Parts: sequence; C-alpha cells; structure tokens
Amino acid sequence: MKLIHTADLHIGKSVCEHSMLNEQRFILANILEVVATEKPDALLIAGDVYDKSVPSAEAVAVLDEFLVQLSKTGTKVFVLSGNHDSAERIAFGGRIMADRGVYMSPVYSGAFMPVTLKDELGEVDVWMLPFVRPATVRACLEGDDDRAQVTDYTSATRMAIAQMKFADGRRNVLLAHQFVTGAERSDSEESVGGLDNVDASVFEGFDYVALGHIHKPQNVAKDAAGVARVRYSGTPLKYSLSEKDHKKSLTVVELGGKTQSGLADISVREIPLKPAHDVREIRGTFAELVSPEYQRKQVAEGLKLDDYVYVKLTDENDVPDAALKLRGIYPNLMMLDYDNERTRNQRITVGDTKVEQRTPMELFGEFFTDMTKRELNEEESKFVQDIIEGIWEEN
Repeated sequence: MKLIHTADLHIGKSVCEHSMLNEQRFILANILEVVATEKPDALLIAGDVYDKSVPSAEAVAVLDEFLVQLSKTGTKVFVLSGNHDSAERIAFGGRIMADRGVYMSPVYSGAFMPVTLKDELGEVDVWMLPFVRPATVRACLEGDDDRAQVTDYTSATRMAIAQMKFADGRRNVLLAHQFVTGAERSDSEESVGGLDNVDASVFEGFDYVALGHIHKPQNVAKDAAGVARVRYSGTPLKYSLSEKDHKKSLTVVELGGKTQSGLADISVREIPLKPAHDVREIRGTFAELVSPEYQRKQVAEGLKLDDYVYVKLTDENDVPDAALKLRGIYPNLMMLDYDNERTRNQRITVGDTKVEQRTPMELFGEFFTDMTKRELNEEESKFVQDIIEGIWEEN
C-alpha cells in the first residue's frame, strides 16, 4: 500500500506580514500533480492544516478547492487537526465527506474508530490522533486512577493510544501531531520543545506513524530492527529564515506485508517540492547588494530576485530608506537587519545556551535569581512549576 505523508500546511499564514496564500496555492497544485503521478492509496495530512483556529474566508476556500480536487483523484484523504487548528472546525462535515473518501479527524473524545483500507496483502487500519494536551485526555477519563496517571504529554499520549484496539493481523498507521523528544526544531514553530515533549516509545506497535508539528523532514524513532517508522514529513513550504536550508518534500511510504517482527515491511522515500519563490538570506554593504553586478551574479546562479529575501547589511552606519530602496530590486524583502560592530556589541545572550533551547522553568529561575540575588526554594519552585504547566495546557 502506498501512502503520501505531508503536514503543517498552515493555510492562511503570513510571514513578516507577507501573505503566503498564493505560495500555498502553488505548492498545493504541485502536491496534486504528485498525487496524479504516484497514484497513492491515501494522502495523510498530519495537522496544522490552517495557521489559525479561526481561519480567514480565503484560507477556507483554498483548503476547500484542494480537497475537492483530491477527491476527484480517487485517493483517500486523511486530514488531522493540529495545535493551530480548531478541532471542531476541522471535524465539521466529516461524516458527510467520508462518503467521498475525505476523512476529517473528529474532536478527541477518548474513543477511536479506524478507517480500514485494503490492498492485495490485506487490511490497513488508519488511526487519527488529533493534537492533545494532558487536560484534554484527563477530561475524557472516568476513573480517578486513570486521570492520576496523566501527568504530562507523554503519559497523555500513551493513555490516548491505549484506547485504540488493534485487530489481529492488520497493519496499523497513525496520524499524530505532537513534539517527539529529540526532533530538530525551527524558529517558525511556536511553543514547541518545552513541557510538551512526547517520548517516541508511546508509538510502539504501529507500522508507520505520520507526524506533524515539526517543520523539518526527519525520522525520529526506529524499531528494534533499525527501521525508521516514526517520521515528520515537514512542511511543504519554508516559513522562516531558519528553514532556508531545508529540503522540502513529500514523504512516500510503501507498506509491505508483515515480517517476523510482527510489523510490516516498509520503504520510505522523498519527493522534492519546489516553491514558486525560495527563502534565502543575502548580506553585504548596501552598495554591494544594489549593484547591477551583484544582481547579474544572482541571476547567473539561478537565484530569483523576487525570492523571499532576508537582508543583512554590513554598513557601519544606517542607510536612509534602505528597505524602500531595496524593495525596488527585491520586491519580496521580508526583513532588513544590520550586522556591524554596533549591533554585535548590543547582542545579549542568556548564559551559554540559546533562549529557545531552555525550559520556561529554567528561564524564570535565572530571572528570579538575577532580580533577588537568591535561588527559588522548593516551595516556590513547585508553585511556579504548577503555574507554568497550567498555562501550557491552556495554550
């Protein structure tokens, strides 16, 4: 059985106040072409379909057209809700759309019913686990003992998956949208990698886990035989400068029959996606970047002047109206910054570790110590930790 895995479409997203809708229409059309060529049994979209829980009318129209075109191909489509989505809005109309082979993830209720696909080797159950928080899972549990076991994102995800009842002999595929411990992040991922870590061991038993949430394509867990079965497909588009070197792609997974391990034989490959406009950084003095020679050099290297460009000027003095003048050459200028002696002296780091790599508790503890000249005591630490966890579950 052939599956195509993608995620984090973020339809309706703006980057540096630039709407990405036209870029998204372009890349979705590319995905449709790949589906027409590859003829997969199913397309898996692992969450963050929209960029906001209340998407714009334009964003809804883009997804609507995409799903209509997909349904015409005969390919089954699975659409999962992520942390950026409203689970209720993604679920709306799902029972009707299922009749056309488009399966929208329902709102999490603690109960699961897979969609069963068939090929010449037998049946494949496809499960959908929308983005869940500990509070979400606890609210769907009846017993106090079960609720007490859900203390963090790992135990919450494990408890949710425990409600899925596998049928003997079937292969099992899961769509999920969580941050798996150890995954490599990007700047465009919000509130990721703190208290929301999920250990990959919770996914044991699935033949393939199609993850969303992290923007860089990567494998995050292998089984006992060294086969990578838990994978982020990454986004189809670059959504920040930190993603400029990402090789965006679709993940193609082919499921074979069961092996002696009890899991299916699988093969995984990538199909590259090429955007209408790339994301890149250019740096130099203002005079260098606006010179005809530099422009000709970029074109000769196959680079487009209308790419999404982040400019780093090395002039020691600010250039008046630099952004306005640069946009005359680079119409999709995303950000202008300076890298000179003045800006380097102004940079502030927190300890020896980047801020985004530290937990909220570590950051607050350091702030508290700086302000009070003492460390948090045990009671204060527990109080602050409880507050942080409460905020994290609400967002």
